[in-house]
Amino acid sequence: MPVPSPSYSFTIRIKTQNRPGMVGTITSTIGRLGGDIGAVDIVSVAKGFVTRDYTVNAGDVKHSSAIVEELNRIEGVEVVSVSDRTFLIHLGGKISIENKIPLNTRDDLSMAYTPGVARICVEIARDRSKVHKLTIKRNTIAIVTDGSAVLGLGDIGAEAALPVMEGKAMLFKKFGGVNAFPLCLDTKDPDEIVETVVRVAPVFGGINLEDISSPRCFEVERKLSERLDIPVFHDDQHGTAIVVLAGVMNALKVVNKALEDIRIVICGMGAAGIACTRLLRSAGATKILGVDSAGILYRGRKERMNAEKEAVAEITNPDNERGTLADALKGADLFIGVSSPGILTPEMLKGMNADPIVFALSNPTPEISPEAAEPYVKIMATGRSDYQNQINNVLCFPGLFKGLLECNASTINHEMQVAASEAIASVITQDELSVDYIIPSVFDERVASRVAKAVIRAARETGVARRNPKKKGNGRH
Repeated sequence: MPVPSPSYSFTIRIKTQNRPGMVGTITSTIGRLGGDIGAVDIVSVAKGFVTRDYTVNAGDVKHSSAIVEELNRIEGVEVVSVSDRTFLIHLGGKISIENKIPLNTRDDLSMAYTPGVARICVEIARDRSKVHKLTIKRNTIAIVTDGSAVLGLGDIGAEAALPVMEGKAMLFKKFGGVNAFPLCLDTKDPDEIVETVVRVAPVFGGINLEDISSPRCFEVERKLSERLDIPVFHDDQHGTAIVVLAGVMNALKVVNKALEDIRIVICGMGAAGIACTRLLRSAGATKILGVDSAGILYRGRKERMNAEKEAVAEITNPDNERGTLADALKGADLFIGVSSPGILTPEMLKGMNADPIVFALSNPTPEISPEAAEPYVKIMATGRSDYQNQINNVLCFPGLFKGLLECNASTINHEMQVAASEAIASVITQDELSVDYIIPSVFDERVASRVAKAVIRAARETGVARRNPKKKGNGRH
């Protein structure tokens, strides 16, 4: 029987005769079928009948349909309507644009629009850098996708990717106070994506690339970074890598090992795996083995290679080892999986070093379940919210862009990424660290502000900050 989830929550409106025992019959039926009741609310009472709304979590669409069908069979029960709560919250979209200032008087209109706005336009035309101060560019980014690699769904196209990008925009606003707008592009050509983004870039203070398939995503990011003077960030690459590094930093403290000493196996050489490899290298790791469906990456390998994998092979696998995932894991201290469900077995874990650390981040089904791994690992992390140690990009991107926009950074570099990782890791004190608590909650309000401050500091130190957010202006332009 599928596990109930809010993702498959529905509200069923039921009209029954107003007699004792009806509510009990209905709730017991829902419970017997594995539904999880969240609330029961009276809608109306009239002429010997009661209408109630029952809010129920089901495990999937078939499960919810089975519950409804069974309720329909109860004598004296009339199912009036069934509403899918997830679909309801998406009606008309999940985000909107709101005015920051009132438009109630002629004076308001004269300053916000014509004729007063002309003074602002002239000022920006005279000094184009003023656009960052005097428009939404100061705190607004674009979330750009072609819908070719949507998490768990794959290549679903621009329109179908839009609900995900709207959700991402909500996360930016909720956790970082950053305005974000989705741009779902109806093209998969890297050059067309680049040209489109370059043309709309004057509106935005940063670009967040999302769910663009590998290896095209590397080309898109590289070309945009070369052509734009605002930060370009591919969250599937760098967001994942930053949070992974934060978790690794704290996990190593728990097991008392050093990053430069451990053997790391990264399974999955797509966007996330390659970015994790590069960031871990820049943070001090020296013994990394990349593994894909053809086995260990090594210098000179020809099978299933591309330019990005060849570059990774040059900076990893110092002994040029060959073999399978099982071979790579012999003597390993850390496994990072950004690959496929179920590819890691308990037998493979037995070959790892003492106190092994496993980050099984394939979502929604990890490379190995925490239950299967538990007897063999010291620290376990996944990408799921229903287990401890969730590696979630939400810990990174809101605070990262908050900092980038506040200091008007021109780009993102490795120093800023490592600073963000250190900031996330620092939220948990040494006394709080444990095998079940190496990464903070996505709802920890300290995370975004701490990441933003660390990013600003690193941007200044590396010379890419164009504004000092600590300086208070005098109200003049």
